[in-house]
Amino acid sequence: MRLGVLLALGSMLGSGLLAGTTRAAEAPNPAGEVPAATPAVNPAKVFTPRQRAAIVAIVRQALQEDPTILSDAVQSYRDKALQRQQAATVQGAHAVWNQLAAAPAFAVRGNPQGRLTVVEFLDPRCTYCRHMSPLVTDFLKRHPDVRLVEKVVPVLGPASLTASRAIFAAAQQGKYAEMRDALLLSPAQPDEGRLKKLARSMDLDMERFFKDMTGPVVNGLIAQNLGQAQKVNMEGTPTFLFGPDTVVPGAASAGQLDAALESAKQAGTHP
Repeated sequence: MRLGVLLALGSMLGSGLLAGTTRAAEAPNPAGEVPAATPAVNPAKVFTPRQRAAIVAIVRQALQEDPTILSDAVQSYRDKALQRQQAATVQGAHAVWNQLAAAPAFAVRGNPQGRLTVVEFLDPRCTYCRHMSPLVTDFLKRHPDVRLVEKVVPVLGPASLTASRAIFAAAQQGKYAEMRDALLLSPAQPDEGRLKKLARSMDLDMERFFKDMTGPVVNGLIAQNLGQAQKVNMEGTPTFLFGPDTVVPGAASAGQLDAALESAKQAGTHP
């Protein structure tokens, strides 16, 4: 017995026949009448004890003989969930692509005049974002026609918010990339002592730096990025959008990045 038979049995189980609930068969409803609630179904009247025992035995035997049935079902569920998520992201990206493609000059990497825009949502405390950083740098070297827009989003708690504030505050003094790399590429906590040390090493105006961290400009940049992440139904970081049609969620290989770029070029809907 393979997955199809189990899914058929699961359909019976999930339909309410064994759980004690079901839907009424659709029938014409006289105008103005409210259909009565469907009474619960007694499982004992649907299957006999022997029939129910046989169903359980069939499922148990199938799983014992081929445990991959369960793993296949789980993987199928995950694949379909990912497809739904990516479809929602593409739909959202199309709706707000002009906003996504826009960014302050300090948040643009690669070729500012590149033929294709890639948007990357990243959290400075994200391990996967840290892993992707050198791959993204190499990707931009391989593809000089790409314009990459970074969207720093603090989604992993208070430390992420502090790091994001520090990155945008440093950007107000022309040190966005330096602060981003310092906080992204190290797992060390962005506490006050560390931020002071980093600010000094970058020759930042210390008083202005800490004031800007909680100022309206930084608050606005963070709110804007978080709002855009919500509009595209971002599930986690990193998330890459190669134009509005091609989504790469999570950590990816160099080959996957190249393939996504080619897919976006073929789609032809990018700026």
